[in-house]
Amino acid sequence: MSERVLAAGGGGVQVGEHPTWHVWGLTINADTVISTALAAVIVVGIGLYLAAKASSGVPSKLQVAFEAVTDQVERQVQSNVGIRTAPFVVPLAVTLFFFILISNWLAILPHAWEQRVGPPTADVNLTFALAFFVIILVHVTGIRVNGKHYFKHFTQPYAAMLPLNIIEELSKPITLALRLFGNILAGGVMVSVLALLPAAVSWLPTSAWKLFDLFIGLLQALIFALLTIIYFGFAVGDQEDAQEEGAR
Repeated sequence: MSERVLAAGGGGVQVGEHPTWHVWGLTINADTVISTALAAVIVVGIGLYLAAKASSGVPSKLQVAFEAVTDQVERQVQSNVGIRTAPFVVPLAVTLFFFILISNWLAILPHAWEQRVGPPTADVNLTFALAFFVIILVHVTGIRVNGKHYFKHFTQPYAAMLPLNIIEELSKPITLALRLFGNILAGGVMVSVLALLPAAVSWLPTSAWKLFDLFIGLLQALIFALLTIIYFGFAVGDQEDAQEEGAR
């Protein structure tokens, strides 16, 4: 990503600039790799902790939160996809939600740490990787469930809509990635701008904005997981029609 400089208060805020590693001719954003690994370790750690401490008696607050999220995801998957049709969508959506949430919430770390372990979702490379992974899996699932009938939705409601439907499909990973990236990056830029204020006055707006960042991080994780479920719903939505047509 090209570098942009936001001038503020006689200083500069570097946007889109990352510390890099050069390995075998490849340029790797070091901060994104480190923060992605950190978020993944936290998610896996929470999962292992819940597996070890889960109780059918009085659950912990963490277990209650996890069960509430999982229950809502199951409801959404059942209404949009059907759990029997694609049972893996529930753990996929739950994992994406918690991974993106933890990634986004790394923004709460002190500003001085953000160059090393800032939100990895503020790097478009990660958000595009997540988006393409989801969309490719959506199409693979649609073909697996509906067979050759899956491609008929590209000509719905009329064959003349084929070019527009193809453009819509191609735009899905782009919008899914840029929505997450743009919101998280904007939060980081705002904190960087506020950090240029004198220390005596910057703590209040910075603290307030970081709290707002937590809400935005939660909202964006929820939207990404929900859109994932909806896209799977679109992909397998014609299953009953395909089965009826095949029976004829």
